[in-house]
Amino acid sequence: MKKLSLITSLMALGALPTPAAAQSVNDADAMGAYLGANYGYLRVDGDDDFDDDKDAYQFIAGYSFNEYFALEGSYIDFGSYGNNVSNADTDGYTFGLVAGMPLSETIGLYVKGGQLWYETDYTVLGVRDDYDDKGLFAGVGLSFKLTNNWSVKLDYTLYDVDLDAGEAVDDFDDANFSTDLKQASIGVQYLF
Repeated sequence: MKKLSLITSLMALGALPTPAAAQSVNDADAMGAYLGANYGYLRVDGDDDFDDDKDAYQFIAGYSFNEYFALEGSYIDFGSYGNNVSNADTDGYTFGLVAGMPLSETIGLYVKGGQLWYETDYTVLGVRDDYDDKGLFAGVGLSFKLTNNWSVKLDYTLYDVDLDAGEAVDDFDDANFSTDLKQASIGVQYLF
């Protein structure tokens, strides 16, 4: 019985895509529209009562011009955080650039950065309100090609909700680069 179980397990592993199955990936395969989703751990850091650890999820749409450059937008739900006295629920949209560098035919390193637009619904001592603003984000990640279309991504992104692109350009010396949201995630991406 153990041999049958072992044989079945090995056959199942053999059916999974392997790096050898993705060796045919070439530069032309890197072009096109893509969709993705990720789920991860979010650390909320602040000077107030909103320090917290949460789960966050993100839906991504982009266009890859080649294996080195893409434009990408996303919707991200940062979740709810806070305590019984004050709490908040934040979600937002991003748009940015992704620059990649292949490390092998199946593994790539990338960096990304851009603008975040977000809305926070908050409650303080029972009083509810909302707040819309914008910030910047920057991240780094690894991409693992499973097939010509499917990839798994590991990503680490910093969101600075106190700084926007206009402020950074207008007064770079005085810009506040403190990071408020830190997200580590794993996701999948499908290239059309």
